[in-house]
Amino acid sequence: MSELPTGPVAAEISRRLTAALAPTRLAVIDDSESHRGHAGHDGSGESHFTVEIESPAFAGQNRVARQRAVNAALGDLLRERVHALAIRARAPGE
Repeated sequence: MSELPTGPVAAEISRRLTAALAPTRLAVIDDSESHRGHAGHDGSGESHFTVEIESPAFAGQNRVARQRAVNAALGDLLRERVHALAIRARAPGE
């Protein structure tokens, strides 16, 4: 179902999305290293992520609704620990 996250923030992203959206596929990719020296990268890592998620919960939803569902599941984590998040969300069979 998922690729194993490598750090504590990635693991928390994975845990929250699994609990909220019961994905059939989930990949949490830490893109932080490619943003070294950019705004929001403080050198500690785990600041920039890509989430690839497939979930039946997204059936019939548009892209904005899917992104809002992911953002809602992550809540305070986005405000406090994550500087940037790219979301690729789809329903099974898409």
